[in-house]
Amino acid sequence: MKTYHLVVLAIGIGLTVGILHLVRRDHLYIRQGLFWIAVAAGSFVFAVWPTVIDVVGLALGIGYPPTLLMIGAIAVLVIKALLGDIALTKTSRDLRRLNQRIALLEAGAPRDPDAPR
Repeated sequence: MKTYHLVVLAIGIGLTVGILHLVRRDHLYIRQGLFWIAVAAGSFVFAVWPTVIDVVGLALGIGYPPTLLMIGAIAVLVIKALLGDIALTKTSRDLRRLNQRIALLEAGAPRDPDAPR
């Protein structure tokens, strides 16, 4: 096993241990933790079987297979950013609705019987 394989393996193991620690201490939700565990597992696969990248890259017709790692990393980060924006939008919407309900309650307005509870 080459030195860079060991480095990638150590990074994957360190990332896994760190994520599990954050989930256990309730600093990271399990849903996000599962995403990062999958990233660490991918790192482990590429560290143990580096020829996987070559095989997949050649099967996809990529001239320089390590480029596939960069493309994959960029795609994963874009998806993660999109999921973060979706969660932020949902939280903002819920907060706005909560503020509107509180304002209605403080104003003494009659409650809409058809409104969801």
